[in-house]
Amino acid sequence: MKIYSPRQVAQTILDGFAAYRHQFINITLGARERFEQQDWREVQKAAQERIDLYENAVQAVHRTLSERVGYENLTLEIWAEARHNYVILIQERTDPELCETFFNSIYCDIFRHQNINDQTAFLNSWFGGHGGNATGQVEIFMSYTFDNPVLEVCDQILDDYGFSVGWASRVADRKKMAKGIEQLVSSDFFVDPSARLELLKPVFYRNKGAYLVGRLVTETAIYPIVFALMHRSDSGVEVDAVITDPDEVSVVFSFTRSYFMVDVPIPADFVAFLQTLMPGKQTHELYTAIGFYKHGKTEFVRLFNRHLETSNDAFIIAPGIKGLVMAVFTLPSFQIVFKLIKDKFGPSKNVTRQTVLDKYHLVKVHDRVGRMADTQEFSNLSLPLDRFDRECLDELLELCAGSVSIDGDRVVIRHLYTERRMVPLNIYIEEASDEARLAALDEYGEAIKQLAAANIFPGDMLLKNFGVTRHGRVVFYDYDEISYLTEVNFRKIPEPQTYEQEMASEPWYNIAPEDVFPEEFATFLFPSAKIRQEFAKLHGDLFEASYWIELQERIKAGQVMEFFPYKTAGQAPGWSLI
Repeated sequence: MKIYSPRQVAQTILDGFAAYRHQFINITLGARERFEQQDWREVQKAAQERIDLYENAVQAVHRTLSERVGYENLTLEIWAEARHNYVILIQERTDPELCETFFNSIYCDIFRHQNINDQTAFLNSWFGGHGGNATGQVEIFMSYTFDNPVLEVCDQILDDYGFSVGWASRVADRKKMAKGIEQLVSSDFFVDPSARLELLKPVFYRNKGAYLVGRLVTETAIYPIVFALMHRSDSGVEVDAVITDPDEVSVVFSFTRSYFMVDVPIPADFVAFLQTLMPGKQTHELYTAIGFYKHGKTEFVRLFNRHLETSNDAFIIAPGIKGLVMAVFTLPSFQIVFKLIKDKFGPSKNVTRQTVLDKYHLVKVHDRVGRMADTQEFSNLSLPLDRFDRECLDELLELCAGSVSIDGDRVVIRHLYTERRMVPLNIYIEEASDEARLAALDEYGEAIKQLAAANIFPGDMLLKNFGVTRHGRVVFYDYDEISYLTEVNFRKIPEPQTYEQEMASEPWYNIAPEDVFPEEFATFLFPSAKIRQEFAKLHGDLFEASYWIELQERIKAGQVMEFFPYKTAGQAPGWSLI
């Protein structure tokens, strides 16, 4: 006999969430050992495994409910009661907002995103965005006062956050930390009785780095401070940099980087703390940065819905050269673009819809090294019809008829991706000053090189497929042709052996689908001779097949590049053998 008590439905969902969180925490807690052992391959594997956990957990609960309850018994009335019971069950948890998002995921998976409201799901948070520690009874940070000299305070920090492999140069590290603190605040700070340093208790791990994240505070001021740690040698961990510039702190938490591995038992409190360091970051961005990308998506939807209620501009086709694979629209007052896969691709695109889906998933789980924009994937998104510009709607209905339909006063989009809106690089360069243009071209070359070093070949490297962030960084955002660098066959164009070969209008040599000729990049990417010459001076090595082949050999030999999301004194990103 099948069970279908609403409380049992609620308990089944919560059990599934608890199992997911247990696995999530186990993978996260392993970050310390991976860092100490310099096991960078396992770092990459763990990051991908943790991302895939969520969908696996949702599917497991879906199967359990279908077996125990049966679809015929999963009515909207049952779900409304199950939601009520679920609220009761999660009230004592320290992560209730994450529980809500998981409940929503189960509901949407079973009911195909239909009839979403606050009776059957959590369109709005029952907890008002507060976690299970809203009263602040549990301190999430270590607090240090300055009754003793700054060097002694730094000594204490090194003790409190010590690693089993020790510190490579404790004397130098504490001096670097003390210098960073003293340069951040005036001497008056240290005589203020309310002055203190607050560091979040868990260490933030990502790729080959670790971070102590905190703030210097008084009753009237807050100064963000991040201690960046590296483990490069057998002698131990070192303090690589002290980050105090608010923009650099923001870049550390950028949407172009992999999610942190950090043990966060009370997510809402951690996000509130981080927002005091980065008030320009939205709640959804910070949840995503610390690994809760599904709840980041929930917070994004809530923010977007609030924005729709308080704005009146229309959705329009995004500025820039139109792509052959994706249709892109935006809301000018909201810094996001919406990307739909077209029904039919341009003749030069030898890909399928499934290929594009696979490419975007690859980016999701791969190390984005600060050079690829994170995306959020949505199904059956419903938007108000009267907010669409007519030209925009007509284009979407024409090019994406398989994904876009009109249902009454709503436009329903079966599938799309959202990304942060940036200025397309081709437009930026056309409008930039000489100095800004050269800086952007240099960034463009660095972006290609860093992606390549992370074993990513962008494929279509046209300027229109890159954007410029508010920090002036160049970021790749068109993924339909990306591949692993090691899958590409870089070739030098053969020398012609006859006059007929030299004068031939078409290549006289055989070309396989995976063949790429870097010598062609110059004219293909830069129709302007002036810009081509400027780029060649900065990154002319990208036009040589030997550059790419050497990079492939390094990757195959097991080398991993260090990608710093901050400035390092006299130090550029380098290679480390793993």
